[in-house]
Amino acid sequence: MSKAKAGKLALVVGGGPAPGINGVISAVTIEAIEQGLEVVGCYDGFKWLVEGRTDHTINLQIDHVKRINLRGGSILRTSRTNPTKPPELMKNVLKAFEELGVTMLVTIGGDDTAYSGSQVYQHAQGRIRVAHVPKTIDNDLPLPGSTPTFGFETARQVGVGIVRNLAEDARTTGRWYLIVSMGRAAGHLALGIGKAAAATLNIIPEEFQDRDVTLDDICDIIIGAIIVRLTKGANYGVAVLAEGLLESIGEKGLQQIIDSGTMGRYGEVTRDPHGHIRLGEIEFGRMIKDRLTQKLKELGLSTTLIDKDLGYELRCADPIPFDAEYTRDLGYGAVRFLFSEEASKYGAIISLVGGKLQPLPFDTMLDPKTKRMTTRRVNINGEGYQCARRYMLRLRERDFQEPERLALLASKVNMTPEQFKARFAKTV
Repeated sequence: MSKAKAGKLALVVGGGPAPGINGVISAVTIEAIEQGLEVVGCYDGFKWLVEGRTDHTINLQIDHVKRINLRGGSILRTSRTNPTKPPELMKNVLKAFEELGVTMLVTIGGDDTAYSGSQVYQHAQGRIRVAHVPKTIDNDLPLPGSTPTFGFETARQVGVGIVRNLAEDARTTGRWYLIVSMGRAAGHLALGIGKAAAATLNIIPEEFQDRDVTLDDICDIIIGAIIVRLTKGANYGVAVLAEGLLESIGEKGLQQIIDSGTMGRYGEVTRDPHGHIRLGEIEFGRMIKDRLTQKLKELGLSTTLIDKDLGYELRCADPIPFDAEYTRDLGYGAVRFLFSEEASKYGAIISLVGGKLQPLPFDTMLDPKTKRMTTRRVNINGEGYQCARRYMLRLRERDFQEPERLALLASKVNMTPEQFKARFAKTV
């Protein structure tokens, strides 16, 4: 590393929690102090900085952070405050950093926080070097290769434990669980949990190839799995759905539900400061359960359904060793980048490939129109997804090609083979 620069390093955490945030805070603080910098921790993301306030900060010392790397949550807390709208807010942020004497900044968050960090770098015009450490339990940021976002592996492990318990409850009590996993734009978490926990089936946005999808489409896939299960003499199962299916249904589809007069039972369509639909404000699981119950009744099937949201339980879990080690590497890498000559030329997202630091310039990672990174989606043509589908219980093409098999499935819902094929063939 080059000689330490004068000034202070600020730490800002934005977006939702993810296991490992404290690990990054710890690693950045220790390494920066070792390099001769003072470290300023900013509480609640950009919440107070956008007001130009500097009183919600702490001068972090090694004693503050030396044992926090194995703890969940964030000692600096977090928020979704957007410092880029309106433009005056960024001026307040820069004014606060100038008052604090900040010359380096590490932001920790998803693509919204990455964009906020890039704007600090741009508007500071060289006065502040910026490194962004990407985090999300959704694993949907486009890091090189198969590099995960920190927090994903911990969230998946905790989620697998919960789903396995619910699967045993389903078997013991003869019921179906409808589990909605966090994952706004991609199905990595839902698929990762469902596959590892051997859930009965997964449904993720990617399988629809960006075509229009309705609530009934999703329900028919689950009904198909319930019927397949009945042919095997079982009346229970676990379906893991990605909450991003709401994005697949889209505002047009949600508007139809609103127009039907039933949306009020499931929440409201609102947006956060970055323009995202607040998926957590919509009870998607209950929406699916209610519609599924109605459709099962029409088919003469009686099945106990339980909906369960899975997400908030995962975000502040203590990081598993993978994430504890990974976040230490990322924190160290962020400081190393800030002290490099490259940091005087561009701000960057910190990535590690093959154990080596690979800074990704903001300009190459953020779309200038959307101001976000390209979403990394599940590759449904890859071996990982194809393997997952092979072990799910779902209707398949052969179910409609083998007469005896088709007749057996149709008999479970008192249909003729032709009626069954007309109704369910589209789910394959």
